[in-house]
Amino acid sequence: MSLVNELVEAGIHFGQRRSNWNPKMAPYIHGTKNQIHIVDIRETIKGILLAKKFIQKTVSEGKDVLFVGTKRQAKGAIEKYCTESGMPYITERWLGGLLTNFRTVRDRLKRLQELEQLVESGGIKNYSKKMESQLAREHRKIHRNLNGVRNMTRLPGALIAVDVTRELNALHEARNLGIPTICLIDTDGDPDFADVPIPGNDDSMRSIDIVVRELCAAVNEGKTQRQTSAAESAVAAVMGDSGSAEGGDRTPKRSSRSRFRGEASSGEGTSASPDTAATTAPAATEIA
Repeated sequence: MSLVNELVEAGIHFGQRRSNWNPKMAPYIHGTKNQIHIVDIRETIKGILLAKKFIQKTVSEGKDVLFVGTKRQAKGAIEKYCTESGMPYITERWLGGLLTNFRTVRDRLKRLQELEQLVESGGIKNYSKKMESQLAREHRKIHRNLNGVRNMTRLPGALIAVDVTRELNALHEARNLGIPTICLIDTDGDPDFADVPIPGNDDSMRSIDIVVRELCAAVNEGKTQRQTSAAESAVAAVMGDSGSAEGGDRTPKRSSRSRFRGEASSGEGTSASPDTAATTAPAATEIA
C-alpha cells in the first residue's frame, strides 16, 4: 500500500471544526465537509518528504533528533519507533528548561543513575522505611520524565513535535536556541512555530503512527550514511598512512639507485679513451 493510501485510510486529512481553526492554516486546507476542514493531502506528503530529507541530513552529520509528543495518542508510537532508532524522546510532561537549562537536566540524569544503582544493588534496603519510600518515589518520577532523554548528551540537531498547541513550551525553547522544528499541525495550530510543517490530523493514533514511522525511517537512513562516511574516513586515513610509509621507503631506494648510476657513469668515464672523452665533453657542456 502506498503512503498516500495509508494516510487517507488513517484519516490524516480530517482537520478540526470550521469554527475552531487558525487562519494561518488556510494554505494547507483543501475545503470543508460537514463543517469539518479537510487538509490538502498533497501538502501533507510535501511536508513529510521535506522533513525526511532534513532529518536524514541532520542525522548523517552526527546529530540527534528529539521527538516530543506528550498527548496520549502519540505516546505509544513515539516510544516504539524512537527506541528502535535510538533517538531521544519526551512522552510525559515537558520539564521547563529541558533545552535551555540542559546542564541541570544532565545532573538529574546522573541522580537517576545513582538511584538505579541503589535499587539494583539492594542498598536501598539499608535506609529506613520512610527514606526508602522517598527514594523510590524520586526514582519513579525522574525515570518517568527523563528516561527518554537519558542518552542525549548534547542539544539535539532538530525537534519534532506532535500537536503545536500542546507542545508550545518545547517549541519556544527550541526557537530560543535556534534548533529547527518539524511539527505535525492540525487546522487549529500555528504553523509559524514549525520550520517544516506537516499539516494533518494530530488526534488520530494511526495518523501519528504513520508520520512518526516515516520520520524514524529517515533517521535510520541518516545513521547508515553516518556509518558509511565514518568507514570511508577510516579507510582514507589508513591509506594515507600506508602511502606515506611507502613513500618513505621508496626515497632511500631512489637515492641508492641514482648513486649507483652515478658511480657506474664515473667508472665508464675513467675507462673511456681520450678521444671519446674529448668528443663527449662539449656535448655535456651544451646540455648543461
